[in-house]
Amino acid sequence: MELALRKEKILSAVVEKYVETGEPIGSKALQTEAGLGVSSATIRNELKALDDDGYLMQPHTSAGRVPTQQGYRYYIDNLMPTVTLSERVRAYIERSVRAQSPEQVLGNSAATLAQLTSAAAVVTTPPTDEARVHRIRFVATGRHTSMAVLVTSTGMVENRLFRCEFVLTPQLLSMFDKAVNEQFTGVKLKDINKAFLQTAASAMGELTLFIPDVLVAIYEAVQNALEISVAAAGQTNLLFSDGYDFQSARNVMKFLSDNKRISSLLNNSRSSGIYLGEESGSQELKDSAVITARYELGGGSAGAVAVIAPMRIDYKTVRAEVDYTAECVSKTIGELID
Repeated sequence: MELALRKEKILSAVVEKYVETGEPIGSKALQTEAGLGVSSATIRNELKALDDDGYLMQPHTSAGRVPTQQGYRYYIDNLMPTVTLSERVRAYIERSVRAQSPEQVLGNSAATLAQLTSAAAVVTTPPTDEARVHRIRFVATGRHTSMAVLVTSTGMVENRLFRCEFVLTPQLLSMFDKAVNEQFTGVKLKDINKAFLQTAASAMGELTLFIPDVLVAIYEAVQNALEISVAAAGQTNLLFSDGYDFQSARNVMKFLSDNKRISSLLNNSRSSGIYLGEESGSQELKDSAVITARYELGGGSAGAVAVIAPMRIDYKTVRAEVDYTAECVSKTIGELID
């Protein structure tokens, strides 16, 4: 239902003032805050109408109003202004996200958002259904040992050591590099099974005698890359938030301990968004807001960046911080892959 303009102004003012103060908002405060140019009695009538329609509620008889989940949802969908982050905040995010590997980028991103928002933050690796081998490299670690480095199309990097009875010369590793990448580059990770390895080995001609340990290392790296991981930070922030009681904070921390459920929530959504309460599909998040944004790799949607916080949160600012962090993750991981 679309609200009349005056009701929208009042609802917006209640949400923003309540987010700022944590105190119920009354008609006298709104007369100043909303700049409506109408009497306190008129505002009281509008507050009651918004209460009756489910957008606001009155904690006790003599108190002002606070937003309900329905009120927050209307504000987010229809009234929330767009915020442009300051250059200082943007520079802080860019600097903090930088790292030497995609996994470190994700961990840094979660820590950065937790610091900015004083809430919990999570960043997921991309779903692996369409992930492919981007490149395999070999790094010598000894006369008989080397490391196979798998780089996927989604920016993940997995390393596996292998040992051979013969000496691994630079020339031999160069031959491995050429032969392996001819067989593996562009292949979906989920298609790399034992049958594929046998076919790949057969296609390598004389190298077949030298390659078994190499292929085992690559296979193990692929299996690890197929597991979606989650970087999380700021869980203890929840215990000190005045927007949660102890049980609500405990529920969220329980949810955050289950990587599969986090991944299911964030990666099953192909777009950015804000989930309120049980819109997330999780009973543990019934008192929470989840602000999400997707990051992209190779021009396609990849993993997700999210903040999990009490429902009383500065949505417009947090949304801008999450969106910009996702942009920085896309750019940084893209540069690392290249």
